[in-house]
Amino acid sequence: MKSEDIKRLIPQRDPILMVDKLLEADGDKALTSLTVRADNYFIGEDGKLEESGLIEHIAQSASAFAGYMAIEKGATEPPVGYIGEIRKFYCHHRPQVGDELITTITTDAEIGGVTSISGESHVHDKLMAETQMKIYIRP
Repeated sequence: MKSEDIKRLIPQRDPILMVDKLLEADGDKALTSLTVRADNYFIGEDGKLEESGLIEHIAQSASAFAGYMAIEKGATEPPVGYIGEIRKFYCHHRPQVGDELITTITTDAEIGGVTSISGESHVHDKLMAETQMKIYIRP
């Protein structure tokens, strides 16, 4: 998928757009990427992505996956989602400007519009962050 196509999958826009590409989507897993840029809204004074930026990136990665699935089923617009709960967020390292985050999203269960997901973000083979979230997808 081309990077300009990501805007078809998620409702977020600059300056809060935190996913460049949906790399893969298959079954209950998806892979996304984000190149950390100096003008990113979540860059700290030290030139690294803040923890809140990692959380937002993982949430938008789940949103891109949900958008892809919805469009595959015939939707014309991406669904709007909200973070309902963040559990077990661990920030092991903060990526710096120039790093490319590769994030794996795994959907666990969906009940009444609330989807449980797990997310892991890496730079090369180094684990940056991991979390579990509940995402509410508005119909």
